[in-house]
This record gives sequence, C-alpha cells and structure tokens, in this order.
Amino acid sequence: MSGIVSVATRKGLFTVQWARSEWSITRTAFLGDNVSMVLPGAHDGFLYAALEHGHFGAKLHRSRDSGATWEECEVPTYPPKPEGIEDLDPMRKTPIPWSLQRIWSLEQSDAGVLWCGTIPGGLFYSKDSGASWTFVESLWNRDERKQWFGGGADYPGIHSVCVDPRDAQWVTIGISCGGVWRTTDGGESWELGGQGMQAPYTPPEVAGDPNIQDTHRIVQCTAEPDVFWCQHHGGIYLSTDNCHSWRALSGVSPSAFGFAVAVHPANADTAWFVPAIKDEQRFPVDGKVVVTRTRDGGKSFDVLRQGLPQEHAYDLVYRHALDVDGTGDCLAFGSTSGSLWVSEDSGDHWTNVSTHLPPIHCVRFVPEP
Repeated sequence: MSGIVSVATRKGLFTVQWARSEWSITRTAFLGDNVSMVLPGAHDGFLYAALEHGHFGAKLHRSRDSGATWEECEVPTYPPKPEGIEDLDPMRKTPIPWSLQRIWSLEQSDAGVLWCGTIPGGLFYSKDSGASWTFVESLWNRDERKQWFGGGADYPGIHSVCVDPRDAQWVTIGISCGGVWRTTDGGESWELGGQGMQAPYTPPEVAGDPNIQDTHRIVQCTAEPDVFWCQHHGGIYLSTDNCHSWRALSGVSPSAFGFAVAVHPANADTAWFVPAIKDEQRFPVDGKVVVTRTRDGGKSFDVLRQGLPQEHAYDLVYRHALDVDGTGDCLAFGSTSGSLWVSEDSGDHWTNVSTHLPPIHCVRFVPEP
C-alpha cells in the first residue's frame, strides 16, 4: 500500500508519503504562511493551495507537479457593494464585508468545474482551473442570506461543497451558520434543505429554522449520493433522501459534538467522527483522543483509540482535518496541536506521523494517478 497526503497548516503545506507502512514528510511549501485549504484537483491534475496573508489578504496557488513548483492564480473577487445597501450581521450588528476574507472550501467536479466557498458566505466557481472566477449571485442575493451569521468565525462561511457524482449541476453546500443549500442547475437557483435539524443555541421557537443551522461539516457518499452525513454544532445528523430531511443520531459516546466527518466512498453506512467537548472547552472528552465510527448507518458506534493518546491530550480536529482515501481503508487526521495520525485499517489502529507540526487546518488524500 502506498499514497500521498497533503496537509495544510498554520505555517505551511506539508506532503506526507507512505509505502509499505513507512510514513514520512517528504516535501514542504509556503513555510511560515497560513495555508487555509488544499485540494488535489482530480480532474485537471493541479494541486491547489489557499493562503491567508493577514493584512495582504487571501491568495490562491496551483502546482502542475504535485507541489514541486507553484504558480499564483486568481482569487475569487466579490462585486462592489451597491450604495445604500445595509448588510449587517444579525447577531453582531456589524457590516458584512463584500470582500474575500478566507477561502474555506475547494472542490472540483468530474466536469472540471472548481467550486470555492468563502467567508463571508460567497460561493464562486471556475471553469479554467482558477484562471478566472464567477460569483454565484443567485445565492448571495437571496433574502435568507441576511439571517446567516458567524459560528466560529466572525462572519458566515461556506465550508462544505458536495458535487453530486451523478450530475455535476447538482451541488450541495453547508454554511456556518446558514444551514444546507442545494442547486440542481449549476447555481442558477437554490433551495434550503436542512429540515429536521435543531439549533440548541437559539430560542426554542426558532431552533428548527433550517436557515440558521450551524452545520460544522457535510459530506456525501460517492457510491450512494442520496446519503449525506453532517457534523452539526448540536450533534450528528444523517440524510438518506438527498438533504430533503435530516435526523439526529442518539447514543453517541463519548460525545456527539465535533467538527470533522468522513464517509466511506463505497458504503454510505460507514462514517467517522472525532468527538470533543463542546462550546467553551473544545478538547477531547477526559483528555483522550478517539475516533468514533459507525458501520450501520448510525445505529451504533465504535470508539477507536488504539495508537491515539489517552492521557492529557487536548487536540481539537478542525472540520477539514479528517479524510478517507478512495478505498475507504486509509484515514488521516490532524489536530490543532500539530499532531498527525494515519490508519490503514479503517481506523482500528493509528500511527502517529508527527507531533510537532503547526496547527493543522486541512488533510487531503491525493488520488492515485
């Protein structure tokens, strides 16, 4: 078994390569720079890396040679804010900027379209591998957007983009905090699809409003694309009808709170999560890092801890920092404490690759050529 994992961190991009169960960091890029997102483009062969330069803003780079060399490409650009428009965060009552704050998600369809979700809640697509971008005005101009608000970030953000393998025009996105939205015509029109979710951080009379749900991460099963898994601020949710309805899963131990979720590409009943204590604390329950796995559609969960630290471990795993490869056998996840773990047997056993990387934002398996 062999493969490559790209790891985006607070201080650079790292390439991890393994062969015959030997794991090592083989390449670095952008050392010292904050890499918010990485995407191996399965269609066009590019490796994409999004950077946050603070005062100098967000940048996007791509590589034609698996990260050996890089070229800068265009970043999504918001249109000018019309005069006289009041656009305020409903919680903070502060203006929503009409400018790119962070590239928070990147995905590519089989048709070669690159999708980009951003903070403060704008969606873009590119049909030329990032050379130019189109702003999806149909989503931005919806009245419901005025109710979106920031979860962990100050402004709302699109963190999940799922392109249906049956039809590249069908795209589902997850917003924190703005619920689940779907298009079946490539972004020309949208429908809200978070029915059944509950927001425990709001008054009871509005807790079921689909438009204010804090969806931490949403993933779609490749082989059974009607099935979606969501790690929500209020727990774990499952949809088996293409996001039209969701049901909460109960009895998840040690916690149903977390940020990351991965689904088996060929078996929609199998999914993995990295639990934590919610809200103010946000670290593993009892200081023990574990991965939870269901193999029966959420009826039961295994608690996987072999090879993971079980004493005084305070690693939080961000929403993009867990990934599964195309076989469904290999997994990798990284933490805010700079630890990176891999598993070659669906999570039963874990190997530590490094304990001293910068805080990890995103982990991605690079598809085999």
